[in-house]
Amino acid sequence: MAEFDLKRLFLKHAKNLQAMLSRKVRDPQLAADLVQDSFLRLAEQQHVDRIDNAQAYLYRTAHNLMVDHVRQQQRRKTDLVPHEALESIIEDGPGLDEQAARIQHLRRLQAILEALPERTRQVFRLNRLEGMTHAEVARHLGISDSSVQKHLAKALAYVMQCLQEAE
Repeated sequence: MAEFDLKRLFLKHAKNLQAMLSRKVRDPQLAADLVQDSFLRLAEQQHVDRIDNAQAYLYRTAHNLMVDHVRQQQRRKTDLVPHEALESIIEDGPGLDEQAARIQHLRRLQAILEALPERTRQVFRLNRLEGMTHAEVARHLGISDSSVQKHLAKALAYVMQCLQEAE
């Protein structure tokens, strides 16, 4: 595909494609990455002359990349609360009732965190569970310091709201 055609396609469809993906994945940064990957796949296509409808190809590619991402996340999904934390509660813990309550609380917290958008969950995990500073999280994820603060504020507000509703 000629560079001009790819540029024209990008200018014409990138915003709509990103909006569609943002609605589905609920993470604007991930949606932007998927859009870029979709255009990259189109640009790398060896037999681009065989593509009858570049727009349809682009949207199908974006959809497939999104599905692949979701599947990959489900395969790689790890507990946000480390097993060591659960084990330490059992080892150090007082009575069985209190241990069970703590474990239930941690599992509820884990479910709440899993409901967050992926980027917000990453920022929360890196800062609150792994102890990275805002600047370290920003560098690690390639986002601004203010984005880290916004994601943390969003995560903390959501966690607090869910915990208050559960009480």
